[in-house]
Amino acid sequence: MPPLLSDQIAESMAAVKACYHRLVVVVGPSRSGKTTALQQVRDAANAPLVNVNLELSKRLLDLTERQRSLQIPRLLDQIIGETGHDEVLLDNNEVLFDVHLKQDPLRIFQGLSRSRTIVVSWNGRTNAESLFYATPDHAEFRQYPLRDMTVVVVENANQPCQPKEQNR
Repeated sequence: MPPLLSDQIAESMAAVKACYHRLVVVVGPSRSGKTTALQQVRDAANAPLVNVNLELSKRLLDLTERQRSLQIPRLLDQIIGETGHDEVLLDNNEVLFDVHLKQDPLRIFQGLSRSRTIVVSWNGRTNAESLFYATPDHAEFRQYPLRDMTVVVVENANQPCQPKEQNR
């Protein structure tokens, strides 16, 4: 019997402690069980689960479009910092992919994961070389090389990160 997704996430969280980027990306399509697994990890590890869309949107309301683009990384760091935990789970992060906000979501997550363990749900897919968000014909489409992160694919086992000294 394959391990539960929540167990794979917990194992990956422990494994990334030695990585330069302490980032775990949980990849799967919508309604594939990512949120349920993150809730299970939250309960088992006592790690906060942050709804990024909700928390970030509250803080963006009074900002202009230009201010929003400039402030998003700082605001997300502030939201995570306010949890007071070294391990934080991020779910519902689609707002970061909005083309009007001009953000690079993976780069933001990698920056946040240098000083704490970040587990992020990712609506997308992977292949042997890349991580994808959306489809190529979609305005929010993103493709990233699979490096500087640990990936847990909903259907498969996790993929380990590279050791810290090789990730610089």
